[in-house]
Amino acid sequence: MVELLTSAQMRAIEVAEIENGAVTGLELMERAGRGVVEAMEAEWPELRHAGGRAVVLCGPGNNGGDGFVVARLLKERGWTVLVGLWGDAERLPPDARANHDRWLAVGEVLSLLDYDSSGALDRMVELAGGKDDPPLYVIDALFGTGLKRALPAEEFSGLAMLGVHLDDLWIENGPMTYFVSVDLPSGLCADSGRILLSLDGENPLPPEEIDQDPRFAAIMASLTVTFHAPKLGHVLGDGPRMCGKLRVVDIGLPHIFPQLRDVTDASHGWYTRCLEKYRSNKYGNGSALVLAGGAGRGGAARLAARGALRVGAGLVTVGCPRDALTENAARLDAVMLREIGDASALRRVLQDRRIGAVCLGPGLGTGERQAGLVAAALGMPVPGLTRDLSGGVGEGSGGGPGASPGRGLVLDADALTILSRDTALFGALHKRCVLTPHGGEFARLFPDIAEKLAAPATTGPAYSKVDATREAAVRAGCVVLFKGADTVIAAPDGQCAVNSAHYEWAAPWLATAGSGDVLAGFIAGLMARRFAPFEAACAGAWLHVECAREFGPGLIAEDLPEMLPAVFRRLGV
Repeated sequence: MVELLTSAQMRAIEVAEIENGAVTGLELMERAGRGVVEAMEAEWPELRHAGGRAVVLCGPGNNGGDGFVVARLLKERGWTVLVGLWGDAERLPPDARANHDRWLAVGEVLSLLDYDSSGALDRMVELAGGKDDPPLYVIDALFGTGLKRALPAEEFSGLAMLGVHLDDLWIENGPMTYFVSVDLPSGLCADSGRILLSLDGENPLPPEEIDQDPRFAAIMASLTVTFHAPKLGHVLGDGPRMCGKLRVVDIGLPHIFPQLRDVTDASHGWYTRCLEKYRSNKYGNGSALVLAGGAGRGGAARLAARGALRVGAGLVTVGCPRDALTENAARLDAVMLREIGDASALRRVLQDRRIGAVCLGPGLGTGERQAGLVAAALGMPVPGLTRDLSGGVGEGSGGGPGASPGRGLVLDADALTILSRDTALFGALHKRCVLTPHGGEFARLFPDIAEKLAAPATTGPAYSKVDATREAAVRAGCVVLFKGADTVIAAPDGQCAVNSAHYEWAAPWLATAGSGDVLAGFIAGLMARRFAPFEAACAGAWLHVECAREFGPGLIAEDLPEMLPAVFRRLGV
């Protein structure tokens, strides 16, 4: 299980090891600098055989200390190295100051505070050379995980413009400059992946224009080298875009800190063994019900049903109104079909205790009839029934004495819109539910939380997608899966995971109509197989990306379920 750490958790691990005498701060800094150099050589193997040219930008804290180590090690390998310091050497932390002084034995330190008059810019541009020279490597060791505030615009503008000058040096076949960030691209919040902004009153900018102004942007890296474990900021928000490629370097710290376990990386598939099937009877492997819309609106539900069946549910049924029966019958074979026209019919169907999970929302519609279906699925009273036909969906659902304690409920798409309009329905959510909103649906369900997430980030730790999803899960009383390339899954008890489809695990082909419906089906199928809601959501999101990567470019939603057999074989399931 891979942990995603906050900056405070990373610091706590380092401090604990230093205080118990296992390592010194200087030793950690040396390991970190060596790790950066080795990561550069792994990324660009040609650097192992010939020295290069580097500009090392050091900041006023321990991240700058790492930079001084990198500079010294590159110099020892025969590189031509220029070092600039943003800050006052007299105010550096002790370990960083020690490495600053070590560097002074072999090189000089240029001032970045006034890079123009100090001659730093001219020296760096001269080092960059012309279009026929090999690339220049710029090491960004300015501000790492400890950054808590945005630099005032008048301060950061000079630094950012220096980066622009260097980044504008191009050769015919590619960039002249490669940026390598130490731990985290400077200006990025380690806990949220958001760029920390200095919004001065004299020059306000709307959020959508901030990325276009170099005074308000973090440094964008070609390669980011972090230590011990990935941080939340590497996988959330702007993090992946700003980090370029990410390499995690072992610096000899222990990986067992149970008290710090907080957010896991769902993309590492820690539930693989649970996907194996042991039971020989189809009902033993779970039965799922997917509700469909009317005539001409059944495609989304059929995608969800196919996903539930392929992920291993023993029996999957599509329930639809009478006018959609013929259409669905023509498109379904292994998936069963049943007429379910209204809430009363759904209540009667849910008397079958073998149905372990219900999925509703994809293509459902948002009218009064559909709201009644959501109410029935949540175990709420259905007007017009003379007796309790409760087939509720779990503990705490208000479903009455007939409620099934093990039945899960996946609410997606139109069902989320219905929930956002009806506080009574929202209040009936319970711990066996999974909500799967994308950004727009999340904003309708949790407008105040979405507003906090959308507000400019000016201090760190900035409010993150993890914070937002956790807050939403507590409010809803159930699992919330907040979709995106940085999908976050949170449970009301505090469990949280990030399923990051970035770096070598990127799957841009998932941005296609219907892919979210398949994801809802995956989760419903896993819940029918007795996966707990949080584990079902994590596994479903992970498999969703694995299927997209298995197929590759050209993917459409129909392809996703058909990739599961290949994914399972590769996993040894």
